[in-house]
Amino acid sequence: MIPITRPWLGAEEAAAVNEVLASGWVAQGPKVAAFEASVAAALGAGEGVATTSCTTALHLALHALGVGPGDEVVVPSLSFIATTNAPRYAGARPVFADVDLETQNITAETLERALSPATRAVIVVHQAGMPADLDAIEALCKPRGVTVVEDAACAIGSTYRGLPVGARNLVALSFHPRKLITTGEGGMLLTGDGRLARRLRRLREHGMAVSAHERHASRTVVVEAYEELGFNYRMTDLQAAIGLVQLGKLDAIVARRRALAARYSELLGDVPGLSLPADPPYGTTNYQSYVVQLDDDLPLQRDVVMQELLDRGIATRRGIMAAHLEPSCAALPAPALPVTERLTRRSLILPLFHGMDTKDVERVAEALATAVAHCAVEGPPWR
Repeated sequence: MIPITRPWLGAEEAAAVNEVLASGWVAQGPKVAAFEASVAAALGAGEGVATTSCTTALHLALHALGVGPGDEVVVPSLSFIATTNAPRYAGARPVFADVDLETQNITAETLERALSPATRAVIVVHQAGMPADLDAIEALCKPRGVTVVEDAACAIGSTYRGLPVGARNLVALSFHPRKLITTGEGGMLLTGDGRLARRLRRLREHGMAVSAHERHASRTVVVEAYEELGFNYRMTDLQAAIGLVQLGKLDAIVARRRALAARYSELLGDVPGLSLPADPPYGTTNYQSYVVQLDDDLPLQRDVVMQELLDRGIATRRGIMAAHLEPSCAALPAPALPVTERLTRRSLILPLFHGMDTKDVERVAEALATAVAHCAVEGPPWR
């Protein structure tokens, strides 16, 4: 079976965890601080603030920005549902914007149609690791006083105009096992604002003025104060120890994924009816996912293709979900989102991970090409 992904974990991560266990301090502490500093340095950001997930990072960001009831936050519907949920956690209303067909990201053009006087922020998702065009979006938002928050859950290792994604704005990362590097679960906020970073660290630890680790390490009695309503969004040192090892592998992971993706594109480039991902002119993708679109004139259902590949021992996933079509979002108003609905209906994600070899890629590509060829000869439905 070829899985959709498999984290690159081994003896180094196990040794790092054992070191933390032997230290006696397993909660948020020195390893988390080291991981925050290392990620920030690697991505060209000023500060890193580790959290339990990218979801809680997004919520924390909006809360710290003062987003709340009566405010609107523009989001792409074409994203994991956490992007839509974060404004709702803050009491704000998510407003859906459509996306670009090629990059699957919101653009200045699709965003402008969703802005209103009530818009406080926009969450820009770098979908599947594909960088969004930030310059155009910022040029639209900043004169209007709209804050840009980047959902870079999938984009660690991607670049925008020669810099790592994460080097600007307030940026949320994910370390879920589906991402390039993992801590099991976990996330992080990146910011160049030191004052904001200090507040975010306080907020993620119940609003406590001094961290638990600092309090326990002190040689004098420290009685902590809780200066504002906060949350329990702390990462553990166990997770951070894994993350530090994983971060050291990032460059190798990106290089391998890009090489495997290039092989997919070489093998599938001449298959009629398929549209394949590629770097945009302003940046590079880490290929967190290799997303294939089935052209509308290809009379083949996406789920039929997925089942055919599964029958051949190849796991796939549907393309990116459309939040506005989910039952939990039924009460939210949604404009016409034709590109979003096409992409969520007509795309699928192929296996791609560091441990794959070229023979695996060739097997997947051959199975997909065969499915498309059968459809062209026999017409729908085929099995």
